[in-house]
Amino acid sequence: MENELALKRFVEIRRELGYTQVQFAALLGVSNTTADIERGRTKLSGKVIAELLKQFKVNPLWLYGDSEEKYLETAKISVIPKVVTVDNMERDNMVLVNAKAAAGYPQNIQDTTWYQQLPAFDLPIPEFRNATYRGFQVEGDSMLPNLRSGEWVLAKAVEHIDYVSANKMYVVVLQDSVMVKKVEKRPNSNNITLISLNENYPPYEIKPFQIQEIWEVSSKLTFNLDATTETGLLKQLQASMDDLKRQLGQVKN
Repeated sequence: MENELALKRFVEIRRELGYTQVQFAALLGVSNTTADIERGRTKLSGKVIAELLKQFKVNPLWLYGDSEEKYLETAKISVIPKVVTVDNMERDNMVLVNAKAAAGYPQNIQDTTWYQQLPAFDLPIPEFRNATYRGFQVEGDSMLPNLRSGEWVLAKAVEHIDYVSANKMYVVVLQDSVMVKKVEKRPNSNNITLISLNENYPPYEIKPFQIQEIWEVSSKLTFNLDATTETGLLKQLQASMDDLKRQLGQVKN
């Protein structure tokens, strides 16, 4: 009979990561399903244990009860840029990742030639010196009122998850998506919480290993500036209401 504690912990990991037996089997290179492993009918092989370590940083010693550390390196996972882009003079430049490019960013994150198709520029402003910056276009309304869809954020590379602050916004590059969120590390939790400013979007938790890169938002570029002040907006609203009342009055007559 396979080590019962190891099987129990194998099931615990699968459920914690949110996979079905079929999905987990596909990820670990097991045929069809992990059901036989979980029942002790099939050996929990060295290959499966190695995949758990490689893909999810699961500590093999924890599986067998010889360590209390479930995940290895959770605090040390590097989220530093996979590629640093430079200009013809070998100086860092700022690549702009628009909404369309962002869809392919996670898959091409280590492909230096992919970055070459993106526009890049240099900002000769002191704030943008001595650090690696990248520009990302905002999509959707999850960070309203601070960020609107179509605006751009200029963000500075972060080396480690430990350096994240709860009162800043970040571009978070996951394994399959790019998003702008607040990032929180809750005490006594291995998870990372991603928080939207728009309260219509509930916070949700991810595992540290799901994060490929983190960029701290330092400024934004917006292109819909006009001279309308709050007072001007109120006047416009009042005029619209008066117009609506007038129309309603005409209907009644």
